[in-house]
Amino acid sequence: MSQETHLKKTLGTADVFCVAAGSMISSGLFVLPAIAFSKAGPAMTLSYAIASLLILSSALSKAELTTAMPKAGGTYFYVERSLGPVGGLFSGAASWFSLALKSAFAIVGIAIILGILIEKLTGYKLNNFQFKAIAAVCCAFFTILNIVSVKHTTRLQVWLVTALLLILGIFIYMGTKVVQPIHFSGFMDKGFSTVLATSGLVFVSFGGLTKVASIAEEVKHPSRNLPRGMLLSWLVVSLLYIGVTIVTTGILTAEEFSSSYAPISLAAQKIGGTFGFIALTIAAMTAFITTANGGILAASRAPLAMSRDRLIPEKLSVIGKKFHTPHLSIMLTGGFMIAAIIFLDIESLVKIASTLMIILFILDNASVIIMRESKIQSYRPRFKSPLYPYMHIVTILVYTALLVDMGKLTLLATAAFIILSAAWFLLYSFRKTNRASAIMHIVQRVTAKDLKTVTLENELRDILIERDEIIADRFDELVKNCQVIDLQEKTDAETVFKDISRTLSHRLDENEFVLMEKFLHREAESSTVIEPGLAIPHIIVEGENKFDIVMVRAADGIVFSGNPTPVKTMFVLAGSKDQRNYHLRALMAIAQITQEKHFKHQWLTARGIEELRNIALLSRRKRDKNQ
Repeated sequence: MSQETHLKKTLGTADVFCVAAGSMISSGLFVLPAIAFSKAGPAMTLSYAIASLLILSSALSKAELTTAMPKAGGTYFYVERSLGPVGGLFSGAASWFSLALKSAFAIVGIAIILGILIEKLTGYKLNNFQFKAIAAVCCAFFTILNIVSVKHTTRLQVWLVTALLLILGIFIYMGTKVVQPIHFSGFMDKGFSTVLATSGLVFVSFGGLTKVASIAEEVKHPSRNLPRGMLLSWLVVSLLYIGVTIVTTGILTAEEFSSSYAPISLAAQKIGGTFGFIALTIAAMTAFITTANGGILAASRAPLAMSRDRLIPEKLSVIGKKFHTPHLSIMLTGGFMIAAIIFLDIESLVKIASTLMIILFILDNASVIIMRESKIQSYRPRFKSPLYPYMHIVTILVYTALLVDMGKLTLLATAAFIILSAAWFLLYSFRKTNRASAIMHIVQRVTAKDLKTVTLENELRDILIERDEIIADRFDELVKNCQVIDLQEKTDAETVFKDISRTLSHRLDENEFVLMEKFLHREAESSTVIEPGLAIPHIIVEGENKFDIVMVRAADGIVFSGNPTPVKTMFVLAGSKDQRNYHLRALMAIAQITQEKHFKHQWLTARGIEELRNIALLSRRKRDKNQ
C-alpha cells in the first residue's frame, strides 16, 4: 500500500504506567467492592489481593511478549504469530470487542456520575435519553482526541491518573484515622472458598493492566519502558485497591457497605461531609474517563494490526498523514462504542467481554510457551517471565477454572466468536497470508520436516532491529547478501575451500582455481583457526572495490590439518588490496559476533540458512557508522 502505516514512538514509562493504571481503576474500585463485600464480608480485601496475584502471571507473560515483539495489536499479534491466522482473528476480534465494550461501559459510568452530581447540586434528575446522549458525546470527544494525537491522549491520561492517585491517597490517609476495628470482626466467617470465589468476581478489576501491550509499537525504548510501566502500575494499583477496601470496610457498617452503589463515595462523605462525597465522586468520574480514554487507544490497535496482516480490509491500517494515528481504526472503534451505548444492553455484553478477556489471558500465557518451545532464534525478549513453564501452565489451569463460573451464555458467545473467526478466515483471509506460525516450528522440530517459509523468523528479526534501533552498516549489508553454506556431514578443509572458491568465483568474477590456490597457500602459511571450533580464512583477490563474505556452519565439523578440534564455524573473507582497511573492520565485527554470550549455542542449533544469517544480523556488536 502507498499509504503510511508506521506509528510514531512518543510514549515513555510514565505514559505506559498511566495507561495501564488508568485502565484498572474504574468500576472495579468504585462499584464492585459493594458486591464483593456482600459475598465475602470484610475478607473481600483478601479477595482483591488474590485477584492481584492471579493477574501477575499474565502481566509477566505480556511483558515478555511485548519486549520481544513491540508491535501494535497486543494479544492479537502474539497469538497470530504463535498459533496462526485463525487464532489471530479470534484474539483480535475478542480483544477489540472486549476493550471497546468495557470502555463504552466506563463512558456510561461517566454519564451516571454526572447525573448524580447534577442531582446532588441542582435537584434535577436526568432521564434515560439524556444519560445516553451525554455518554455518546463523551465517546465522540475521546474518539476525536485519539485521532488528533496519541501524545495528547496519553498526556491527558497522565494528568487524570495523577489526580486520581492523589485523591485516593488522601482518602486512605484520612480514612485510617477514623477506621473502626470492630467492623473487621468475623473476618473469615464466610470461609476461604467464598473468598476465593469472590477473587474470581473482582479479577476483571485488574484486566486493564495488559491493555498497554496494544500500543507497544508507540513506546520509546520498549524493552525498558514497557516492563517498568506495567509492573509498576500493577504494584501501585494493587496496593491502592487493598488500601481503599480496608479503609472503606473500617468506616462503613456491613449494611451500609453492601447496599451502596457508591461505597467509596459514601465512606468519603463520612470523612469529609458533602465535600468528601463530591471529591470521591469526581475521582470516580476521573477513573471512568481514564478507562474510556485508554480503552479507545488500546482497542483501536487491534483492527490496525489485523489489517496490516491482510486478515481484514487493508484500509484500516492507514495512518493519517497529519496526526500520524490510525484514524479509520479509531473511528470504527468509536462508532461501535457509540452504537453500543445507544442501542445495546452494555451491562450484559460486558459479561461476555469479561469471559473473552480471561480467554485472552490464557492465550497470552500459551503464546509464551509456544514461542519459547519453537526455538526460533529471533525470538529474543529482553524481559523473560520467571518460573517457566510451571507458572504459565498453572495460570492457564486457574483461568480455565474461572471460565467455568462464567455461565453457559458467555461460553456460547465465545464459541460463536471462534466459529465466526474460522469462517472469516476461510472466506476472506485464506489466500492473503502464508506465514508459518511458531506452533508450526514446533511441529517441524518434532517431525523433522523443513518449513517452506521463513517469514516469521525474518519478521521477528526486523522487529528486533527496529526495537534495538540497529542501523545497518556495510557488514550487515554483506551478511544479508552473502552465501551461507550449511554442512551436515564431517568433511575436510580442502573440500570446503573448493565449494567456497566455486561460489566466490561467480560473485567476484575470479577464476575458481586461482581462488582455491590462494586459500590453500594462506592456510599453509599459518592456520586460520583462531580458536577451537572457529576459523576465519581470508585472502586478497585481484582488482578493485571487491569484498565478499561466506559464512559456513558444519554440524559435524571441518578437519583442518594440525588442529585436533574440528571447526564448526567459519567466516570466510575475500577482498581486493584497496579494501584492506575494511578487511580489519570486518574482522573486528566477526570477533564481536563470535564472542557474544550465546553465539555458539545459537549457531549450532539454528535451523537453516536464514536463522544463521539472522544470528549475525541481530548481533549487538558496535555498528560502524562511518561505513
